[in-house]
Amino acid sequence: MFDSFTLVAATADLDDERAARGVADLVEFRMDLAADPAGQLAAYDGELPLLVTNRPAWEGGEADGGDAEAEAARLDALATALEHEAVEAVDLELAALRREERAVAVAEGAASRGVEVVVSVHDFAGTPSERAMASLLSAAASAGDVGKLAVTAESRADALALLSATHAVDAAGHRVATMAMGEAGRHTRAVAPVYGSKIGYAPVRADDATAPGQYDLETLAALVARLRSR
Repeated sequence: MFDSFTLVAATADLDDERAARGVADLVEFRMDLAADPAGQLAAYDGELPLLVTNRPAWEGGEADGGDAEAEAARLDALATALEHEAVEAVDLELAALRREERAVAVAEGAASRGVEVVVSVHDFAGTPSERAMASLLSAAASAGDVGKLAVTAESRADALALLSATHAVDAAGHRVATMAMGEAGRHTRAVAPVYGSKIGYAPVRADDATAPGQYDLETLAALVARLRSR
């Protein structure tokens, strides 16, 4: 699925799928932000396949992962989501895979079903060094099918370092997805695919953004298409 660039419509409401058709390749269903996520999945009859994410508070989401019981429940919800035929990808945090057997079990369950695993890392405080970002991306990609890294850029130098790390890890043969959050890095969401990033995330409507600095879906689609055609 992620061998070439994939445009993802990020939402907490699966009713948005209809508006994403013809533009997005995939819908990211943010279970942690959704009302009745299990019910929405059960009722889903859209045309676009789903990437399910249940982001914990400790990595910028709203799912409760503050203790062992809550973290187990969060991961169990993802495991249950894999049973839906429309789910073709799942997002798991690299930190969870490194410390939670349940997270590893979810990844293994996904692999057994042919569901791709996006292994993610988020830094809301800043941008690590280029070497550190390359190391994180390589580790994340090795732990799943795609390594995702989102950092917070405070300068053009931060954005440049992210793009350089993206290029290096892509050139090494890993599938990666990268973006810099915040205004200083906003352009990386459109530019990173030129350097090898395989996934772009955008809300159907700009005011429904699920991360800082996101373009709306149609804007990101147009920008990526123009840049990658040159």
